[in-house]
Amino acid sequence: MQLLIDLLIGFIALLHLYILWFEMFAWESRGPKVFRNFPKDLFGPTKAMAANQGLYNGFLAAGLGWSLLIADSAWSENVALFFLACVAVAGLYGAATADKKILFVQTVPAGIAVLLIILS
Repeated sequence: MQLLIDLLIGFIALLHLYILWFEMFAWESRGPKVFRNFPKDLFGPTKAMAANQGLYNGFLAAGLGWSLLIADSAWSENVALFFLACVAVAGLYGAATADKKILFVQTVPAGIAVLLIILS
């Protein structure tokens, strides 16, 4: 069970590293393909805002990665739960304000990881 939890946390951390890259470095090139409902002419003016969001996603990835490196299982679990909860809340907000797909990309995997940690 722990291996499954660690793999899921690792996957979520990698996902947030991808989001960091996307929002900080590929906002104007990939953004219009990902966020089709967002007016194309606004990607340039919102580049700095997107980069700021990307930085926060990097912090989430760093926290999840950190949780995998902590030797004490209780401490590791608590750190993972905190950062997974942050991911889930960010996903809920993103789904409500930007794109419903964010719920399934961020919140659902984080929720599954939280559930597995609680059940283990």
